[in-house]
Amino acid sequence: MKEQRFFVVGGGRSGVAAAKMLLELKKDVVVFDGKTDFDTESFCKKIGAKIPFVLGEAKKEDLKNFDVCVVSPGVSLETDVMKAVAAENIPIWSEIELAYRFDKGQVVAITGTNGKTTTTSLVYEIVKEWNKNTLLVGNIEIPYTGLALSSVQGGFTVAEISSFQLETMRTVKPRVSAVLNITPDHLDRHKTMENYSALKMSIAKNQDKDDYCVLNFEDDYLREHAKDLSCNVVFFSSKRKIENGIYLDGKDIVLTIGGKNEVVCRTDEVTLVGTHNFENIMAAVAMTYCLGVPLDIIRAVTKHFVAVEHRIEYVCEKNGVKYYNDSKGTNTDAAIKAIDAMPGTTLLIGGGYDKKSDYAEWVSRFPGKVRLLVLLGQTREKIAEACEKIGFKDYVFAENMEEAVKLCAENAKSGDYVLLSPACASWGMFKCYQERGNIFKELVKAL
Repeated sequence: MKEQRFFVVGGGRSGVAAAKMLLELKKDVVVFDGKTDFDTESFCKKIGAKIPFVLGEAKKEDLKNFDVCVVSPGVSLETDVMKAVAAENIPIWSEIELAYRFDKGQVVAITGTNGKTTTTSLVYEIVKEWNKNTLLVGNIEIPYTGLALSSVQGGFTVAEISSFQLETMRTVKPRVSAVLNITPDHLDRHKTMENYSALKMSIAKNQDKDDYCVLNFEDDYLREHAKDLSCNVVFFSSKRKIENGIYLDGKDIVLTIGGKNEVVCRTDEVTLVGTHNFENIMAAVAMTYCLGVPLDIIRAVTKHFVAVEHRIEYVCEKNGVKYYNDSKGTNTDAAIKAIDAMPGTTLLIGGGYDKKSDYAEWVSRFPGKVRLLVLLGQTREKIAEACEKIGFKDYVFAENMEEAVKLCAENAKSGDYVLLSPACASWGMFKCYQERGNIFKELVKAL
């Protein structure tokens, strides 16, 4: 790579990994962070080198002579620093883009509003069983730049890709990609559904006739825009039979790719629950089959795969009440799927950071299913208003997770389900959805 001077924006996990990789490549690195009190000493310890920093704001003179800006996914292109970078005509790469240029293997990439982590994890487990030189990276909390230099020829990289990362991906060309679904999310950053949907679809923009893209046939946007792709399209469906793809037929998951017609497994043979998870399984099976993984390996791994942490994760049973942690349900579509997966009367903990979502459809699922809604965080009044509009009044406010869990435990009856599925991001009250979920689990286990 001829580029020598790099301006890394963001001092978090992605920034650390990108800076460390660039230093290993003998590149010149300057790191920017918006906090004027950013802990530069701690950052330097993590990367094992002393480097220069720009903190607070970036002036024109700070941006002279850079070849590339590598931006962390959490930094919007609308921030002052990124506008300044763009004004200087400095190429902007995502951390994913930088890593991809040094990956010696083939990439399998998954995006979508919901189901990414479960599908990515299952794809990784299947491919790893087939080829031990398989990496797991991306929005699954593992920076790609942290592992790209350890990739090998003939190996694979399975990557979960967010819309934030897709904004600044340029040359990434997956061997197999997937868009699982598209529902409203992150509109505070992407502004419109048109922008958001186009970003999701862009995961396949560099693919050609030798590549595959797996799409959800039941998503209107994906079905309509499949014709715009230059690669082979394979559909999955939970509602109808697909001639060249994979579908759910009663309890059978049936594969029909390339003229094949075979039951991969039955839904009662897997540990995951809910139609949304059966869709995740179908996507993973289709992707790995298109990659060339033998069906017997796909079948064996799929049957034993366990749900990822924080995604409709069973916690424990207390006094006949079962508790589930769905802290990763950070938007309404994911939260709807979690509610639908609960077999009986549910006490629900929701609310959090406001991503400008509309809660009407989520709230419409409450009557007859949710006995009590406990609301937290910035969005609690907004969600309460949505409840009032449909006449649902069984809600209360809590100041923190401890109070929310206590209210649920006091009001739950034997046979009920308590579900943390916030339909909102965790920011403001928690560092991340993992912290929120872990605190919930600790409080439940301590009841």
